[in-house]
This record gives sequence, structure tokens and C-alpha cells, in this order.
Amino acid sequence: MANNPDKNKKPEAKRTTPTWVSDVRYGRSLSVEFFKHNAWLLMILIIAMLSLMGLRYKTKTRMEEIKRLTTELQLAESSKLQEKAAYMSLIRETEMKRLVEEKGLGLIFQEQPPFELELDKN
Repeated sequence: MANNPDKNKKPEAKRTTPTWVSDVRYGRSLSVEFFKHNAWLLMILIIAMLSLMGLRYKTKTRMEEIKRLTTELQLAESSKLQEKAAYMSLIRETEMKRLVEEKGLGLIFQEQPPFELELDKN
């Protein structure tokens, strides 16, 4: 048999420098030295994330409080209008009674609505 050229070739050597994907995969890039050198950056990132989470929570709770207070304000405004209407009608009635007595007209406030009289045609 003739010598096969494929058999005489040496197998190609694998890469001696691993890629960043394999470094991350096998945990080589995240060593203790990495954390020592980048501790300040990691702390800033963690503090920023916690601050953003706190800000979001605070915003949500404030928005709920605003909605609740808006509803309460609408109810209070409605109640105020009802009370104002009752007060204004009382003031008008009292003022009219005072003026009638002052002028001596002899008119009285009628508690019942007027009656309709019907004539018998018999």
C-alpha cells in the first residue's frame, strides 16, 4: 500500500488562547482577581440598580396615593356643592322672612304646595 498523505500529517494543534465565550463558560474570566480589580464598578452598578428599583417603587406608591387623593377630592367637592346649595336656600328663605316681617306685609311661608280647587258643576 502506498503511503496515505493524510496519515502522515500531524493533527492541527488546538488554539492555546481560549475565546471569551469559553472563558465565561468555564468561569475563568470571573475570577477573584476580576472582582478585586472591578469591585468599585460592581458596587456602583449594584447601587444604581437598587436606586432605580427604589425609585420605581416610590413612584408607584405615590401614583396610587395621587389617585386616591384625587377621588377623595372629587367626593369632597361634590359634598361642598351640596352643602353650599342647602346653605344658599336657607339664607334666601331666612332673608325673605326677615324682609316680610320688617315691611309688615303679613305674608307667611307656606309649608305645603298650593291646592287646586275644582268647582262642582251640578
